[in-house]
Amino acid sequence: MTNLDDPTADLVIAALHDRDVPVVRLDSGDFPATLSCSAYIGGDTTRWSGSVATPTRVAELGDVRALYYRRPSGFAFPRLNTQDTRFAVLQARFGLGGVLASLPGCLYVNHPNRIGDAEYKPAGLAAAAACGFSTPQTLITNQPDDARAFIKEHGPVIFKPLAVPLYLVDGKSQTVPVAEVDASEVDESIAGTMHLFQTRVDKAADVRVTVIGERIFAVRIDSGLLDWRTDYSTHTYTSITAPRTVERALHAYLRHFGLVFGAFDFALSESGEWTFIECNPSGQWAWMEPPTGLPMTAALADLLERGAHDRP
Repeated sequence: MTNLDDPTADLVIAALHDRDVPVVRLDSGDFPATLSCSAYIGGDTTRWSGSVATPTRVAELGDVRALYYRRPSGFAFPRLNTQDTRFAVLQARFGLGGVLASLPGCLYVNHPNRIGDAEYKPAGLAAAAACGFSTPQTLITNQPDDARAFIKEHGPVIFKPLAVPLYLVDGKSQTVPVAEVDASEVDESIAGTMHLFQTRVDKAADVRVTVIGERIFAVRIDSGLLDWRTDYSTHTYTSITAPRTVERALHAYLRHFGLVFGAFDFALSESGEWTFIECNPSGQWAWMEPPTGLPMTAALADLLERGAHDRP
């Protein structure tokens, strides 16, 4: 379940096709124009039955082995007025979305409700600390004086958004980069919304760890950048092994949120200490496979093919 422009999903679909595993690809944004659904429950039927259909595929709800919930686009009803659109979106979200979140015997990678829980950075940092990760000193506030005091006490400090909106610059999609901030830069506009400030970790490199079921794929990223996402051309990728303490904490974190997939980011110090930065429950991973040779596509196809009934 994802949008049309998702090359990562393309790789997984191709791998499943090669194994003769039937796949239906759908996007919530196609409803109701080219996506339809009928679901039944009641009487002697204790689980949802029925089907979801695209122009080329039909999936019987009771036969769905696994749902790879990637990045579907939102519901849209361009022909309706504002009030009717609000009504229709709610019915679609709680109707179609509710059915697809309640499939019998289905492995979710990941369940959309669990994704929603795990996307809150405050919840992620609290879970990381509870699971045994080292975490940076962090302040979330809309109080300018508290922000200035935190920066003076724990500097150098970075600012980053609590959620990652996309915006256009010269027609290109951009995000808000992580940036170092000085106390003198904090003004009263801080009071307008919540902000996240965090001690800048003295790092030698970054590590992206992709956990797929029980399998862990750790990649060291050498870039020399504060925020490695700002320039991928600078990267060198090296496959590494996570320490056992980190492995245990990774699985504990996923269990805490009810996830089977997670893309974790760490700062790696010169002395080898791993500091948790965040976990994206829908994170990207495919771009690291060619330079490292790590079989992440195959691991994800294994997980989806196995489904809920036989997974470890």
